[in-house]
Amino acid sequence: METRKIISKSASLILNLVAFGMLISYSSCTEEKKLPMLVERVDTKIVGGKEVADTVYRTIPEFTFLNQDSVATTNKDFDGKIYVADFFFTSCPTICPIMHRNLKKVFEKYKDDPNVMFLSHTIDVRHDIPSKLKAYKTKLGVDGKQWQFLWGPQEVIYALAQKNYLVSVNEDKQAAGGFVHQGYLVLVDKHRRIRNAYDGTVDEQVEKLMKDMDILLKEK
Repeated sequence: METRKIISKSASLILNLVAFGMLISYSSCTEEKKLPMLVERVDTKIVGGKEVADTVYRTIPEFTFLNQDSVATTNKDFDGKIYVADFFFTSCPTICPIMHRNLKKVFEKYKDDPNVMFLSHTIDVRHDIPSKLKAYKTKLGVDGKQWQFLWGPQEVIYALAQKNYLVSVNEDKQAAGGFVHQGYLVLVDKHRRIRNAYDGTVDEQVEKLMKDMDILLKEK
């Protein structure tokens, strides 16, 4: 089963992010609510002759993948938008159907909102070619360009998941469907910074995602 695997270092980090997002106190009721940002590191620099801290937030790097229509899709297509990202595969027999059924609810809420996008990256790159992703999208009942289903080289997809989105993905012949991965829905802001992550198989977490998206859409 997918859940029986030992959680990797990247998975531990994203669990910390989720816990941080759940436990952090938002600004007081007299202030505008804001979501936390995941800190990658804190550097130091000299300003006015004094050493000051310079916080570097975890940011999704530039990328280029093919979407379900075999059209090149890059990070520039999401400039100025918030988006929800996940990792899945079309033949997944365990968490993916639940995760995408729940994400479809989120999609329906924000459908046609030009400030919101969705990105689903396949981790089964040998079988989930663009035409298969298109058939999957159609079966899911998703139309338009707001929700993109992406294909790319395995090493690039896996590195992006583990090092940048902090989602554990692995190929495992002993696992159901041949892959082990986490069902996180990762919320990214218009500056490509990770703001929180949510278990896409848990209704309460998905509800929290939508509430946080409403907050994030109000950020300037």
